[in-house]
Amino acid sequence: MLIQERITFDPAICHGRPVIRGMRYPVGLLLDLLAAGVPAEEVLDDHPELEADDVFAALGFAALMVAGA
Repeated sequence: MLIQERITFDPAICHGRPVIRGMRYPVGLLLDLLAAGVPAEEVLDDHPELEADDVFAALGFAALMVAGA
């Protein structure tokens, strides 16, 4: 799974912030939910448009940002 396939940037969507697969679902929102302790399974159940690989891509993206990559 390539992060670039899951995390996209488009100035016309969410002011260019990173989103999941071009949807209006910001990566930051997904990370906030996970950081708040919401299990990934619950996030996926509540948002059927998301896939498990989207969660992994968001976590990978965050890891890259922290590493300064």
